[in-house]
This record gives sequence, C-alpha cells and structure tokens, in this order.
Amino acid sequence: MTESPPPFALPPSPHVVRISYCTQCHWLLRAGWMAQELLSTFGTQLGEVVLVPGTGGIFTITCNDRPVWERKRDGGFPDAAKLKQLVRDVIDPGRDLGHSDRKADKARDDA
Repeated sequence: MTESPPPFALPPSPHVVRISYCTQCHWLLRAGWMAQELLSTFGTQLGEVVLVPGTGGIFTITCNDRPVWERKRDGGFPDAAKLKQLVRDVIDPGRDLGHSDRKADKARDDA
C-alpha cells in the first residue's frame, strides 16, 4: 500500500534554478543571497534552487537549463530585480513583479 501525500502538499514544480559560483572568489554569500531572493519571490513556483560550487571565476544562473545570467558574458552580477525579471520571463512571463517591474519601466521611460 502506498501512502498518499498530506492534503496540504503541493505538487512538485518542474522549475529548477541553478546558481554556479566560484569558491575561489568567495561568491557563496552572493549566490546564497540570490537564491533567497528568488525563493522569497517565487516560493512554490520553484521546485529547486541549487547552488553549484565551481572555480575559475564562474558565476552563472540557469533556469530550466536555459542560461539566464553569465557574469563574463553579461558584465558582472545582476541586481535582485533584474534576476527576478529574467527568471520570471522563463517560468511565468505574464506575472507582474510589482515594484521590481515598475523600477525597470521607470528606467526605460527616463532613457
């Protein structure tokens, strides 16, 4: 006999975010902070947020195996609002991120 999940359990989400960071550069805290920001915003929409230690200056973020941010390609690190927008565009393009989206709209209007 198999046990059924408790009635309050949500079905697992297929969305996976991977943050690969350089241990030599001491970027664990930055990677952890970004993971926390994503979990705070997207909650159960994300099935996993995985921290992957690496070397050689790596700092990449993927969502569902799609590159979202690469430090060398994109020039540094994303701020929290930009990262949330990039992940949102992969997992739920129609979602309004509230103040994070309004900041981006204002920056475009000012340009």
